[in-house]
Amino acid sequence: MSRRMSSMDGKHEKHDRADVETHDNAFDVYGDEDTAEIKYRTMVWWKAAALMLAETVSLGILSIPSVFASIGMAAGIILVIGLGLIATATGYLYGSFKMRYPHVHNMADAGEIIAGPIGREVLGAAQVLFMVFICGSHVLTGLIAFDTITAGASCSVVWAAVTAIICLVLTLPRTLNGISYMSVVSFISILSAVLITMIGVGVAGYKGGVTAKADLHFAPAFLAVTDIIFAYSGHVAFFTFIAELKEPKDFSKALYLLQISDTTLYLIIGIVVYAYAGDTTVSPALGNTGTILRKISYGIALPTIIIAGVINGHVCAKLVLIRIFRREGVHSKHLTTHSWKGWLTWIAICSVVWAFAFVIAEVIPFFNDLLGVISAIFASWFTYGISGIFWFHLTPRAERWSTWSQRVKSIFWGFVIMMGGFIMVGGLYASINSIIDGYRSGGFPHPFTCMNMGLD
Repeated sequence: MSRRMSSMDGKHEKHDRADVETHDNAFDVYGDEDTAEIKYRTMVWWKAAALMLAETVSLGILSIPSVFASIGMAAGIILVIGLGLIATATGYLYGSFKMRYPHVHNMADAGEIIAGPIGREVLGAAQVLFMVFICGSHVLTGLIAFDTITAGASCSVVWAAVTAIICLVLTLPRTLNGISYMSVVSFISILSAVLITMIGVGVAGYKGGVTAKADLHFAPAFLAVTDIIFAYSGHVAFFTFIAELKEPKDFSKALYLLQISDTTLYLIIGIVVYAYAGDTTVSPALGNTGTILRKISYGIALPTIIIAGVINGHVCAKLVLIRIFRREGVHSKHLTTHSWKGWLTWIAICSVVWAFAFVIAEVIPFFNDLLGVISAIFASWFTYGISGIFWFHLTPRAERWSTWSQRVKSIFWGFVIMMGGFIMVGGLYASINSIIDGYRSGGFPHPFTCMNMGLD
């Protein structure tokens, strides 16, 4: 009997060791990098913070003053702070989920853990679609910037192509560490452009029309709210950022720096620009100054418009690359070596991402409103709702109501899930309503138009 028990214990020990070894092999997306030619896990936390700031703040900050003009100063301040705090909590859950499942590299991996193969395909496709549309928004903003700077000196399609090509070239470095230095330039760029804009509206003086609250119908009010949600929509790339950190546990430092910085910047530019420009506030925010300052602001903002697009394009392409070169937890040598196949595959993926971004930015006449639809469907869940699902997945059922603190957490994360659903439904209604109004008023340009898209 004792011999049999000893034998069984030995089998259990072997089984446990096998489990540990399997877990160690699957511990990281990129495997053992000691002999790798391309080393991905090289970022320190402040570089990740710079990437996150560049990705999140770049376009989000440009719509904040018009949000304040739409819903009023008081509601704008409350929503920026409130949604920012919740975004911090949901971002922290991304870090916790990644630490529990170190092999997670993207939303597809997380989807597989939560809902099996169907979850993997649904969340993977959603992440790619959302990020391609974000890249498209950078192409569109780039052509507007070039048209504004040059006063429409060339066909806007040319400027869109120039923006897409520049973004493609800068996306090609294989690691996020390779483009993290550009993100510092991006942050300095948008900060300088915003400062010039605030100085410009200050010099121009008060224009009146500032209100503490606004009397709006649901659709236009909620459309403004989705702009704030889009300004906090960087969560979609968090898993990929954490995967390339030297120390994944340092992600919380990067997250706190991001959330403190972006919330502060959103409040400052929203309050200052709206306080001076009043009901004449326009979006993007750089358009609230005179012609000369507007051109200067867009010229200074060009690096952030391009670099933030590069970060989103890189993360999107990296998801596809990992999907091609990783099978059942085992990655191909082409992922970590300078092979022809590896580089040609990477260049092809990046080219396809930016080709699609260029086409959708040019072909779809109501692109900005369609981006609102995409944001309502995906940003509502990537930034908010899905983190609640992560929490319930990570917390055993028996522990969810075991103490008062656990009950409060269960209620909070349940609220976050419902919040994601409400944002999706409300955002879809508001965005589709805006598209219908645009068609009725004839306010949409034709596809591939050469008309000047710059701000006068």
